[in-house]
Amino acid sequence: MPQTPDRIALGESLSISRLVCGLWQVADLEKNGTTLDPEIAADALQAYAKSGFDTFDMADHYGSAEIITGRLLARFRDAGARPAAFTKWCPEPGPMTPDIVRKGVQERLDRLGVDKVDLLQFHWWSFEHPAWLDALHEMASLKDEGLIGAIGVTNFDAAHLRVALADGIPVATNQVSFSLVDRRAAGELSTLCMERGVRLLAYGTLCGGFLSDKWLGKAEPETIADWSRSKYKRFIDVAGGWAGFQGILAAAADIGRKHGVSISNVATRWVLEHEAVAAAIIGARIGESEHRSDNLKLFGFALDDDDKARLEEAFAATVQIPGDCGDEYRKPPYLTASGDLSHHLDALPSIYSAEPVPGRAGQFRVSSGSVWEPVAGYSRAVRVKDTIRVSGTTATHGNDRCVAPGDPAAQTTYILDKIAASLRPLGGSMDDMVRTRIYLRDAAQWEPVSRAHGRVFGDIMPANTMVEAGDLIGDYAVEIEAEAVVPDNAQGR
Repeated sequence: MPQTPDRIALGESLSISRLVCGLWQVADLEKNGTTLDPEIAADALQAYAKSGFDTFDMADHYGSAEIITGRLLARFRDAGARPAAFTKWCPEPGPMTPDIVRKGVQERLDRLGVDKVDLLQFHWWSFEHPAWLDALHEMASLKDEGLIGAIGVTNFDAAHLRVALADGIPVATNQVSFSLVDRRAAGELSTLCMERGVRLLAYGTLCGGFLSDKWLGKAEPETIADWSRSKYKRFIDVAGGWAGFQGILAAAADIGRKHGVSISNVATRWVLEHEAVAAAIIGARIGESEHRSDNLKLFGFALDDDDKARLEEAFAATVQIPGDCGDEYRKPPYLTASGDLSHHLDALPSIYSAEPVPGRAGQFRVSSGSVWEPVAGYSRAVRVKDTIRVSGTTATHGNDRCVAPGDPAAQTTYILDKIAASLRPLGGSMDDMVRTRIYLRDAAQWEPVSRAHGRVFGDIMPANTMVEAGDLIGDYAVEIEAEAVVPDNAQGR
């Protein structure tokens, strides 16, 4: 059996363990307000590091995890020999000025007690608010300053990762859910990552402990108190239920017996063998039982064609979780420990606001703030009675630049986010869309634009027209106008 986990390089200078120790448990241990002793907790992390599990992942909201890790890092005088520390910055949507971004990054540096964050990962709740691009560009500037080693994102779907990359953000990683139960990351996202050199960091590989020998052949639990298990039970339910899940466990158990390893080993090995995956994130247990020896076994075997066929047979009896990675935080079905997050998303600030149209009772309009709207005399969107009409929309960020020049699919994604944001203050949503019209600079680009359109409207299916417009202004490859009909009780806001 290997003595330490396999390693992999992220970028030119960062070597990490292919099993990353996740510190989300710290927040759970501190949920009653009692903070862990940072030195004692750092002792537990140091034991992991000595065994080769020397890469740690945390976030700004994982209790005192950053502080504990900072105490561990301080024990290593040689920065080149110290463990690698990944953290996440998860701000609420709002303006992302250089000062706000620098403050968020500096807080991570201060809590970790370092001059540079090895990997800083960015999470954004709603892509309707476009300041996520401002934040990532400012992070790229701070990377150039030496405050960030590498930039990652977390829970980005393929479409928005494409926008970031096409807009010039040097994204190194995307941290997403990936398991035998949740196989979304194996599709379009992995394809994009392999094309663009982005690596996946996989969490939830054991579904909160459900993908283990202890659940094989067991009855479905009636109640679950643990927040992590509660979350992943939702994944199991959406993926076809307990019977299908037991089929996956049975297949993994057969493979495990063949190789002399556990179900958990098989589950993690399956994820790690995907070429786009750099590492799987496992829970670091502080003050509880540890599984380092068992985890090392997964580096002593590989899945053969028969093993993969056995798993595919089990997958066929389940249902693919809908959507793409990260959708569980942004749209139904909300597969989180908290369940339905619509109340949280509804409370997020809108980038636009509605105002009544002077002299026209019952009519409302939304302006984007473009310098051209008052000059040229138009609004981003106007609501008359139950109909909202959205002006021709391009991938303009702020007043002065084109997002993702040269990538019509990425521009389409960004445009549709702008359209969704313009509907919201007028009481509408993309579900109310009845018509879209797409103008293309180059008719040969119809397919990637159509696929980006289908990602949003595949179930809604509004009437659509696509025309070649020839030379659009500037670097714009796509322009879209839209019309929605909203319920009578959905008033402009």
